[in-house]
Amino acid sequence: MVVEIDSNSGFCFGVVKAITKAEEELTSGAPLYCLGDIVHNSMEVDRLSRKGLITIDHERFNALRNTKVLLRAHGEPPETYELAREKGIEIIDATCPVVLNLQKNIKKAFDSSSIEDTQIVIYGKIGHAEVNGLVGQTNGHAIVVENEGDLAKIDFSKKIKLFSQTTKSIDGFNDIVAKIKQKITNCDNFEYNDTICRQVANRIPKILSFVSKHELVFFVSGKKSSNGKVLFDECRKVNDRIFMISDLDELDFSLLENISSVGICGATSTPKWLMEDLKKKIENYLSESLAK
Repeated sequence: MVVEIDSNSGFCFGVVKAITKAEEELTSGAPLYCLGDIVHNSMEVDRLSRKGLITIDHERFNALRNTKVLLRAHGEPPETYELAREKGIEIIDATCPVVLNLQKNIKKAFDSSSIEDTQIVIYGKIGHAEVNGLVGQTNGHAIVVENEGDLAKIDFSKKIKLFSQTTKSIDGFNDIVAKIKQKITNCDNFEYNDTICRQVANRIPKILSFVSKHELVFFVSGKKSSNGKVLFDECRKVNDRIFMISDLDELDFSLLENISSVGICGATSTPKWLMEDLKKKIENYLSESLAK
């Protein structure tokens, strides 16, 4: 049996940057907090926790004083930075450069517009950490839409400036653009900005090619990963013998029967070491089965 890992799967550069910063800071031995899971993968969060990284929520962040807090790749709204200054917290900013640029563009669009006649709309997952940071650039005034049903939140007689969460699918974004064009009173009042990360988006054709050449595929991803959901849904369109697992204990060995090729791939939040561990587990099982 051939067991292959997709060479294009694994952390995107934004996640690599955040984890590298965390590991560098942890070598000092001083306490280091991370506001939210550093990456939407529990296995990687556990690995860094064993190194000393302390994951906290916003409530605990509010209670901290005079310490270091790492901001993950997803980014944070302006009030997080303001609160840190007030409490003497040193921010280790690992916001992804692509997200940081998007935050600046949304803030610029909001500051140059009137709330009365212009709506900032963000195509993204409601409540997602990145989206919360984007909405924060508009003092909470941005409208978040996940699908066509959410378009009812928009006043189509007003100007619309549309942006996208960086990890959404291009097809999904283009569909929202088309739906807004159908509904808006004056198309001249509609400005849309494709702000999807191309490093993430360009993985789709590569991962589809990989998935299509294997009989059975294991897609390794944390259940919280937005990018993981997008990629997995795309992969299922070309191979219905694909299974998502977030932990090695979820591996169902019975799926391996009468299979000649297995592919292993994952999200931009999936560590390479986890996919390698899965490959070893499959190969060990196969070796033991042959020895019986």
